[in-house]
Amino acid sequence: MPAESDGQVQGQGHVLFVSKPTGYELFPRDGEPPAVGSVVELDGQEGRWFVSRVSPSPLPQDKRRCAYLQQLPT
Repeated sequence: MPAESDGQVQGQGHVLFVSKPTGYELFPRDGEPPAVGSVVELDGQEGRWFVSRVSPSPLPQDKRRCAYLQQLPT
């Protein structure tokens, strides 16, 4: 049986990797990851974020894709 994280079976959906000056945060999401070059807004986070790349999740044995986000200047 696949491992579960945040109530979601790993391998379904995707993860957002959000770079911040203080480190990073991972946000699990349903569906396909946003495309490279997309601009997204995150609930509870200030600003807008740019998808710089999409690759495998950084979590061990996690089959989801991961969209790496960088904050756009305001």
